[in-house]
Amino acid sequence: MSDALVAGLAPIALAVVFAFLIALGVVRAAIAYAYRRGMFDQPGQRRSHKIATARGGGIGIVVAVLLMMPICLLQQASPWPLHLVVMLLLATAMIACIGWWDDHSSLPVLPRLGVQLLAVVLFLLGLISGPLSWLWLPLWVLGGAWSVNLHNFMDGIDGLLAQQGIFVAGGLAVLAGYIGQPVLAGTAGCVAAACLGFWCYNRSPARIFMGDVGSAAVGLLLFALTAMLWRLRWPLVWPALILSSAFITDASLTLLTRMLTGRRWYAAHREHLYQWIVRRGYTHRASAGWYLGWNLVIAAPLAVWAALQPGMGLPACIVTYSMAAAVWVHAKRRLIRRNRYRIRHVLT
Repeated sequence: MSDALVAGLAPIALAVVFAFLIALGVVRAAIAYAYRRGMFDQPGQRRSHKIATARGGGIGIVVAVLLMMPICLLQQASPWPLHLVVMLLLATAMIACIGWWDDHSSLPVLPRLGVQLLAVVLFLLGLISGPLSWLWLPLWVLGGAWSVNLHNFMDGIDGLLAQQGIFVAGGLAVLAGYIGQPVLAGTAGCVAAACLGFWCYNRSPARIFMGDVGSAAVGLLLFALTAMLWRLRWPLVWPALILSSAFITDASLTLLTRMLTGRRWYAAHREHLYQWIVRRGYTHRASAGWYLGWNLVIAAPLAVWAALQPGMGLPACIVTYSMAAAVWVHAKRRLIRRNRYRIRHVLT
């Protein structure tokens, strides 16, 4: 490895390390802040935790990423223009600010959704270029808004979303490194490292929850990294989507089921698979372990296959999501059936 290459990679590696340390420190400060301001998520029928827990710890992820991400993206050899970096930082800050506000005082759905859509559009305006690329804009806007919200929906038990952020961002870093893009790899590494710093305080039993400030921002960042990978080499969108298959499948099928059954799909609930696992009596750690098992045993190998065989990317993605849907349906039916049996047994 040449001295010039080492010199170029050193700032990126340091940025990843500092992203972890900054997140670790800011989350610790966020715990003290939450206690002073009385920012707690209280236990309830629609929640999976049993004790009041501080929220808003995701601010540590946001601060770490906003500080360290530009160091990676503005390297001399970076393929990303300054205006794109500015728009990504602005979009992340917008999502985080509206989430931070909501963590302090609950906001109506429409203002939050409006800011989320605006943030996604701003980022995509900086990313997309060329007449053919603009045809993808509506689909990418929809995907970005869904990513922001589905990660918010999936932030319901200790350690789960942070664990997913580490896995997906780490996987995206590997994909970017595979195609010789250390700048994007370092950026994804910063996101993974920041999620790891938060996870240290959020693993079960959690000392603080991520809150909307973090869950929505993580959703945007993982979407942005996927879109940037697509911009560099579009077949890599398939392994990138495979990495996110656990969360996308659970959130999408849960929402679809609630809509088809006539329920208030936008209301708080405990119908996600991970919530049913906890309702069945498993610990938060065990529930998160189910998703980690899927990621390591199914998603990671299939993502590697899709990356090494670009022509098989779409079939690999279809196979992954078909398997994920089948597992989701089977597991949820068994959990619900066992829960009903347990209730009948208790009543009799």
